[in-house]
Amino acid sequence: MTVEQQTVMTDAETDALLERRETGVLSLSRADDPYAIPVSYGYDASARQFCMRLVVAPDGEKQRFLTDSTHARFVVYEEGETTYRSAIADGRLELIPRAELTPQHVEQYGSAKRPLFEMWAEPKADLDILLYELDPSTLSGRRIDVADDA
Repeated sequence: MTVEQQTVMTDAETDALLERRETGVLSLSRADDPYAIPVSYGYDASARQFCMRLVVAPDGEKQRFLTDSTHARFVVYEEGETTYRSAIADGRLELIPRAELTPQHVEQYGSAKRPLFEMWAEPKADLDILLYELDPSTLSGRRIDVADDA
């Protein structure tokens, strides 16, 4: 039998999780239509802000859910043999127009891994890379420890 103990992680523990992971699940919605995709990200712990490079096709499903300021939820998690950790960020996904990119943006996006999920039906020439920031209004982490009762 197993016993679970769930605890809220501190900000420092949550930041450490987000800094060592590279991918998470981005959830968007439009009316009653949900959409969730795995994405690569960069994380700035000092600003508690995410950066994401999203690859979209002009008429693709993802494009239908993205606006200049889209409400989003982003989940990052990891599993160990006896520990499970997760972080949930909730806020606005803000498009950074190319004309407004600064050297600081370039540095921040440089910490984001290139998209790890590169399976598209469209030719690469038809794809566009859009840069987004997620400055969460809420950011929390949880840890679950599982121990053998025997």
